[in-house]
Amino acid sequence: MQVKVLKSKIHRARVTAANLNYEGSLTVPTDLLERAGMYPYEHVLCGNLSNGARFETYIIPGEPGSGEIALNGAVARLGAPGDILIVMSFTWADEAQARSWKPRVIVLDAQNRIQSERA
Repeated sequence: MQVKVLKSKIHRARVTAANLNYEGSLTVPTDLLERAGMYPYEHVLCGNLSNGARFETYIIPGEPGSGEIALNGAVARLGAPGDILIVMSFTWADEAQARSWKPRVIVLDAQNRIQSERA
């Protein structure tokens, strides 16, 4: 049996921009992606803590160290600068792996800098 488990999470990412006239995606700085164990163009599920919206999109790599978290394209209608997001990616694990699985999690501060992390 295969189980879908949380692979990585960026918790409390603060939206810095919403660009409606863009192809679509979520911009995240590459330094945060690396620390969270996420990849450019990876499929993600996002939860907006500020308004309750949930949406799926993919990650576009942003400038490392910039702190930019941008909602692009249609998802720009699901949030606004200042909103707080949870960005989640998932993977498949067999039943034995799933029993002891631990996701990689980074928690950000108000400037989108890493406040804490765990794996």
